[in-house]
Amino acid sequence: MAEPPATRRRGKALESAIIQAVWDELAEVGYAALTVGDVAVRARTSKAVLYRRWPGRADLVFAAMVHDVPTADGLPDTGALRSDLYVLLRQMVDRFAAVDVDVLWGLLAESARDPRLFELVRSELLDSVHRGPTAALLERAARRGEVDPARVTERRINLPLDLMRNELLIRGSIAEDAIAEIIDEIFLPLVCPTGDTPGARVTA
Repeated sequence: MAEPPATRRRGKALESAIIQAVWDELAEVGYAALTVGDVAVRARTSKAVLYRRWPGRADLVFAAMVHDVPTADGLPDTGALRSDLYVLLRQMVDRFAAVDVDVLWGLLAESARDPRLFELVRSELLDSVHRGPTAALLERAARRGEVDPARVTERRINLPLDLMRNELLIRGSIAEDAIAEIIDEIFLPLVCPTGDTPGARVTA
C-alpha cells in the first residue's frame, strides 16, 4: 500500500486518527494481518510517528483497546452500587463489542513472549482500566453504607472485570444475563454486609 501525503496534525487530533485507523484495520484484516505501516497509511501519517510512541503492533492495538475506556474520572453515579456497576460493565461491553476475540488472544500471545509488553498490559489493565473504576465505585458505596470496607479486598475489587474478561475469552461475547449474574450472584454478596444486598436484581 503506497503512503499518501501525510496530513499535519498534532496532539489529540493525530492520536484520534491513529486510533480510528487501528480499529478500521482490525475490522478489515484482523489482528494477524495488521501492520504498523498499513495503520500509518490509513491514518495519513508516517510509520516513524507511530514508532516514536508505540514500539510495535501489539502496543498500538492495545492503545486502541484502552482508549476512551471508562476510568475513575468519569464514572456513573446512579446513587446505588448495584446500578453503578451495571452501567460500568455495560459500558465496558459496548466498548469492546467491536473487538474480535482473535485480537485479545493475539495480544495475550504476544505479551507472553515479551516481558515489556506483559508489564504494560498488566499495569494498564489492573491499575488504570481494571482496578481504578471498580475501586472508586466501592469507595463511594462504602460512604453510603452499602459496602463493608472490611470485606473489600484486592481480589474482590478485580473480580467483576476478571469474570467479564473470562466470559469474552471463553464464550466470545458477554450476554446481558451474565452481567446481572456477576453483579448479583457473585460480587455483591462478597462486598456487602453479610446477608445485605439491597435493591432489586439488575436486569437489562
